[in-house]
Amino acid sequence: MKQVKPTSYPKEKINILFLENISDAAVHFFEENGYVSIRRITGALSESELKKAIKDVHILGIRSKMKITADILAEAKKLQAIGCFCIGVNQVDLYAATAQGVAVFNAPYSNTRSVAELVIGASIMLVRKIIDKNKAAHEGKWMKDANGSHELRGKTIGIVGYGNIGSQVSVLAEAMGMKVLFYDAETKLPLGNAKDSKSLKELLKQSDVVTLHVPELTSTKNLINKSNIKSLKKDAVLINYARGEVVDLDGLKDALLQGNLAGAAIDVFPVEPEKNGDDFKSILQGLPNVLITPHIGGSTQEAQNNIGVDVSHKLFNYLEKGITLGSHTIPALALPPQENTHRILHIHKNVPGVLSQINTLLSKNKINIVGQYLKTNDNIGYVVLDVDRGLSKTALELLKSVPETIKVRMLY
Repeated sequence: MKQVKPTSYPKEKINILFLENISDAAVHFFEENGYVSIRRITGALSESELKKAIKDVHILGIRSKMKITADILAEAKKLQAIGCFCIGVNQVDLYAATAQGVAVFNAPYSNTRSVAELVIGASIMLVRKIIDKNKAAHEGKWMKDANGSHELRGKTIGIVGYGNIGSQVSVLAEAMGMKVLFYDAETKLPLGNAKDSKSLKELLKQSDVVTLHVPELTSTKNLINKSNIKSLKKDAVLINYARGEVVDLDGLKDALLQGNLAGAAIDVFPVEPEKNGDDFKSILQGLPNVLITPHIGGSTQEAQNNIGVDVSHKLFNYLEKGITLGSHTIPALALPPQENTHRILHIHKNVPGVLSQINTLLSKNKINIVGQYLKTNDNIGYVVLDVDRGLSKTALELLKSVPETIKVRMLY
């Protein structure tokens, strides 16, 4: 089969904006595929700055700091897709993006290993009390002492949230000789010899190390609070590499100061600085056997490269092929190429009769449909039409006239 022309829109006119120091891999990928209008900014922008910058942007790339609100999206008249170069998409107003027909992609698995490895590393640091010994050594004090210092082998790790990262932690922890318990709101198949706890309280009572890997939801806010911290063993340690709102830091501080918890590693916070070099304050600063890091769980060169490649491919496949696999807003379609046709993408409000309107309009104008694909979600429908080349411009204008239309694009 002959190669289908990837896009009918001149690549030099497609504007790509990457914010927050996105991986070089993403920039190189688009450059290698012929895109030249790529603007890269190392930090985040204020809302007013982004409103100005986004007006002529077709593809936007962000990480976790930028908040893409409905007001910002309202200024982005040409925006086709947003790439979240991270594991989450909670920084984007998905409802507003859906309403505007903007595809939103992320990389939910690409930094899994980086976070899992750091959890094991933090576990060792905490149970061996390396943090305190390191601090003392830097201050010129010699603390060669085995008191309160333990091996991970034979200890029990409790994993709260047994998804992509939690299950990876499970595998690594078992390889270290640990017993693995996990608790998840959904039924999950255990890996290796891991055991499913009946409740969060049961897991907390039995675990020597508790590590959190849950999303930021109303149900997970202060999941670890003053009340259930009391269920933890006094010589247990707590690790939060999930989301900042998951742990009640006041309750955690009290438990540490009162000797009801042996240590903690916290990488995420309810309020975090906007950029590197900004002031950072936490009520956990200065506490013994507490490891504080600046949201670096997934920040390895390998993870960032993997994320850059993963999200770039998703954006590229949507831009040039109309493929929406992995989108959080546009219904997922995997599309084969069609030879000797023009492909049109039509995003519309999901109400009854739209497909019938489309087919009637095209039929009345004697436009032959070579291929047609439809997928819907609760709010919008996504129709991909492969039509005869000679009548594709007419078809495009007809599709624009459908009342429920949100966005129409000639792909190739």
